[in-house]
Amino acid sequence: MHRALRIYGEVLRLVRRLPAESQPYYAKYARENFVNYREIDANDPEELFLRAYNHSLWVLNKYSVDKAAASKLKEICGGV
Repeated sequence: MHRALRIYGEVLRLVRRLPAESQPYYAKYARENFVNYREIDANDPEELFLRAYNHSLWVLNKYSVDKAAASKLKEICGGV
């Protein structure tokens, strides 16, 4: 659970790098996903961590934010 919270915090930090008008949407989206998948987390957390990392990269790319910004997230997720 601690690792999932670290990932959630890092995802929210990445959301702050997005344009101001899209930040509320992605912050809410991240929260909803972490809440919805918290039960599954115990069964196969690595898959969910990989999904969080890959989706974060996709969003950063969509808004032309350097994906190197997600290096800490990559480290927390296990160096995916």
